[in-house]
Amino acid sequence: MSGPDLEQRAQQARAAAEAAGQGHVFEHWGSLVDSEREALLKDLEGLDYGYLSRVFTSSMAVSSAPSYDGTEPARDVLRLKDWAASGRAAEWTQHGYRLIAEGRAAVLLLAGGQGTRLGSAAPKGCYDIGLPSHKSLFQLQAERLLRTQQLAAAATGTAAVDVKPLRWYIMTSAFTHEETVAHFEQHNYFGLKQEQVIFFQQGFLPCFTEDGKLILEAPGRLAKAPDGNGGVYLALARSGLLEEMAVAGVEALDCYCVDNALARLGDPRFIGYCHGGAGGGAGADVGARVVAKAYPEEKVGVFARRAGAAAASGPASALCVLEYSELDPARAAATDPATGHLYFNWSNICMHYFSVPWLRRVASELLAGGGSAYHVARKRIPSVSGPVPGVKLELFIFDTFPLAGERTALVEVDRREEFAPVKNAPGSASDSPDTARAALLSLHVGWVKAAGGAVACAEGVEVSPLLSYGGEGLGQVVGGKSYDTPWADELQRPAA
Repeated sequence: MSGPDLEQRAQQARAAAEAAGQGHVFEHWGSLVDSEREALLKDLEGLDYGYLSRVFTSSMAVSSAPSYDGTEPARDVLRLKDWAASGRAAEWTQHGYRLIAEGRAAVLLLAGGQGTRLGSAAPKGCYDIGLPSHKSLFQLQAERLLRTQQLAAAATGTAAVDVKPLRWYIMTSAFTHEETVAHFEQHNYFGLKQEQVIFFQQGFLPCFTEDGKLILEAPGRLAKAPDGNGGVYLALARSGLLEEMAVAGVEALDCYCVDNALARLGDPRFIGYCHGGAGGGAGADVGARVVAKAYPEEKVGVFARRAGAAAASGPASALCVLEYSELDPARAAATDPATGHLYFNWSNICMHYFSVPWLRRVASELLAGGGSAYHVARKRIPSVSGPVPGVKLELFIFDTFPLAGERTALVEVDRREEFAPVKNAPGSASDSPDTARAALLSLHVGWVKAAGGAVACAEGVEVSPLLSYGGEGLGQVVGGKSYDTPWADELQRPAA
């Protein structure tokens, strides 16, 4: 586009930039062709300079403070095995199914990552970890969602056609959005209704100099970086999806990351416990599934409580996450003599619960420039004049947890059943497609044996999520049978 309209927009954008002390972004305007001018205006017209200034100032002010000061390990963890015989867990599960059947619960997927480290140019969710079925991570998760809907109908005595489709909100990035949508379209949404799968994109933040000036990567383009998985709050708000959830009656979101091959998305027990304030439920605004740390050096964040004056962004005893890089080796390896476990023992596996009213409040606070400071990464930033020292700002999804105050819930789950991340290249000894595949096939061996079958194959066996979400309903299928290969036709058919 050229002519008066482009010039009028340029005048408005220039005035806004100059008022914010960022007029230098137009210093090359006279040498740009129309396509470059259009690109620069696209970068600038979406900027909220006041918000950027507030976020930059607050983040830089706390960037050097040790984040573990004033923290204690999180000990308020619900251990489900302690409740197995009480019947309470069954009540939480039933409540979760009721929320799902009534459309009051939904699922949120963080899927902005590429498969670069896996040797793939496609989005990570499109990756095939090498199962006999060759299903992608997206397909495994879509089929678990379908099965959850069936179970919710059965548990609540609701006809399948009357169960509201379980909404699946999928946050992509500029790098993965088009391919992710195409993957779903090519596979006919894996049997889901198209309208229940809602895509939205993670945002970007511009890169800054140390004194808060925007950096031009090229004469007609700002230097930008993704705003972190904590960008989900603002992305949901700016896309209008938080308003849509409220109108649709959605009260609770179950959130997880795409690279977890064992993710039990929409887990009714977890949703039911976190949501339910009565009958022993938590009535939480924020919840998290946790696993015990495998070993002191494991590269995972750990849950902690920040007490007293250290809880700057929330009340005393605010829930927070300490990244593994924030704990010195001695502190990470310290053992609690009262339990015999690691002092900081409960790992963050990015499987969270959020109440929708809380999400709306947090998004409003972030938009106002408050709520939580962003993490500051000092890097050499490519610029129009060559690499320069600069700052990238990133918000992690757990950075806002202190804002939930005491309305939080931590639930221990079995790593072997719910956590198999796919982060490293094939052949890696940990967190690789190979280890995730082995974990899934091993889990399914346990299901088959518990249902009266036998598995003679050392590799294990694969059970379709359409047949069983968590090992249920397999007795009539596998009872008295033995499997000597990982593939069996009857284990890939949908449940009757």
